[in-house]
Amino acid sequence: MTREQLEHVIRAASAITKERSFVVVGSQAVLLPYPDAHPDLLVSRELDLYPAMAPEKSDLIEGAIGALSQFDETFGYYADGVSPDTAVMPADWMDRASLHYLGDTTVVCPDMHDLAVSKCVAQRAKDARFIVVMLKEGMISPATLEQRIRQIDSKRPINAIVAWAQRRVEESKT
Repeated sequence: MTREQLEHVIRAASAITKERSFVVVGSQAVLLPYPDAHPDLLVSRELDLYPAMAPEKSDLIEGAIGALSQFDETFGYYADGVSPDTAVMPADWMDRASLHYLGDTTVVCPDMHDLAVSKCVAQRAKDARFIVVMLKEGMISPATLEQRIRQIDSKRPINAIVAWAQRRVEESKT
């Protein structure tokens, strides 16, 4: 996905939902603070988002411009209408989030360390590569990443998540 494609998806989501404020989570959120991010961070065709003031409208997004929609077939990328619970991040992540203005639409973007936490929790192969590239590009620091992981819900296997992240740190050094 490119920055232009992200903006297209947000404009379409805004038109569908009649909302002017969205929260973007997931890998393509990097395009907000880093419009020219490393290509390895931009491999996803989907933008995970929800209307900030009306998260229940995510179903409208999913139905109209989601995977396998006419939008997806036409443009080759799509929106994934998610919920506020989709990405696991520290409870205070919104305190560090940045606001981005695209025309008359406001987009909330997690701090890159908080975004990385959600990837560490998911622990998929694609997430491992994503974290390694973020580390190599200097977008996140190992110490802050570990600190943020330790701030998430204690019902999760924190030590296992930290160990997974530490393996990514070691991989980023090669």
